[in-house]
Amino acid sequence: MLGGDRGPREHAEVLAGLPAAVDGTKIVVGDAEAPHTVTVYADPRCGYCAKFEANAGTVLAEEAAAGTVKVEYVVASFLDARTGGTASARAANALRASADAGPGKFAAFQAALFAAQPGEEPKDDGYSADHLLRIADQVEGVRSAAFDRAVREDAHRRWVADAEKAFEASGVGGTPTVLVDGTALPGGDALYDATEFSEALRDAGV
Repeated sequence: MLGGDRGPREHAEVLAGLPAAVDGTKIVVGDAEAPHTVTVYADPRCGYCAKFEANAGTVLAEEAAAGTVKVEYVVASFLDARTGGTASARAANALRASADAGPGKFAAFQAALFAAQPGEEPKDDGYSADHLLRIADQVEGVRSAAFDRAVREDAHRRWVADAEKAFEASGVGGTPTVLVDGTALPGGDALYDATEFSEALRDAGV
């Protein structure tokens, strides 16, 4: 079992090597033939999801890099309806666009996006197009004319809506939620501590 104990530079190298592919309403990171599937439901505005990404997310990246798991991300945007504005949908659109930017770009951009998550932002200002493009500047190779256009024009708005519908149909109820081979991991502290999350994956058979 791998741990999430690499330094920032080493972790960035792990993220940079992870392939990503769009599969319907999911973005799949890692080897499609990996023996285990981890499904992660997350909303870009969810503070607990940011905490998950900063801790357990490092473990998942290493497991995916090792070929142990593939990680299916279902990007929800339900917090827009609960708190107002369209920040989650804009961020989800940018995440979808990053999956087209090349290997490693989605994983690295997702980590950067959660690290730059707005706090108590005005309803319409969080994850603005300019903010999302500044985040993308942190990940070499993400920005291009096509990516910038997709972010500014919400080019993937239909995919974002379909991903939200998939989240709603899943019945999981909240974010972050993590399934291993279809079975939900217990919530609580294990989702926010790299060591405990590694143990939870082990207990789930990974």
